[in-house]
Amino acid sequence: MSFDLPRNAVLPVDFVEVRLDPGPHPFERDNALAIAENWGKEIAANPALFDGTVVLLSALSYRGNRLVGRCHAVRYSTFMLWRGNRQVAGAEHAYAHAVLVAGDNALVAIRMAPHTVNAGRVYFAAGSFEPADFRDGLVDVDFNMIREVREETGLDLTAAERDRRYHALSMSSGTVIFRRYRETASADEIAQRISAFVATEADPEIEGPVIIRHAADLPDGLMPHMKPLIEWHFAGED
Repeated sequence: MSFDLPRNAVLPVDFVEVRLDPGPHPFERDNALAIAENWGKEIAANPALFDGTVVLLSALSYRGNRLVGRCHAVRYSTFMLWRGNRQVAGAEHAYAHAVLVAGDNALVAIRMAPHTVNAGRVYFAAGSFEPADFRDGLVDVDFNMIREVREETGLDLTAAERDRRYHALSMSSGTVIFRRYRETASADEIAQRISAFVATEADPEIEGPVIIRHAADLPDGLMPHMKPLIEWHFAGED
């Protein structure tokens, strides 16, 4: 299967069938020394990093509005080595975004805190898939979205209205699977709630909320994959 999907285009997705393979990822298996050496450099530069567990793809394809793939649990140190060598064959990253839409149709994103890997960068509250995000071996995308939003912003999107389907955007940096979640409150009200939550955290993951009110309202530090998502939303796409 390998990696067979259109790049740089927003794709409608009705089903996500990404399965967690219990075996080791070939990239981690074959690069143990390089992973250890790179990790030493990473934690020397940022001691706040934690070598937890995330997942890395070994295959992903798009057919008939379905994303089908295979991934493996890897150490975060493995992911960080891959991150610096994204063109390596046989390994890619997928992650999810709950696109938070306020009652006034503005988007509410976040800016990452200074101690994080993506310090100062702006995107929707999100994190890599972890083994806890899988049910019966298949990824539960909405569970990941809701968990990450809650952890980073304090918002609970469990009861929020959501789009009937996912969409995906695959780029050289990875594949983002996203879905709009709609809140009735205004963007300013949501931002105030997020800021209040961040103020209570001893070591918050985010610096604070970022409101995006129209397609040309692109904040400094915006991650490259965000611009197509923002344009897609304000174009009124389904």
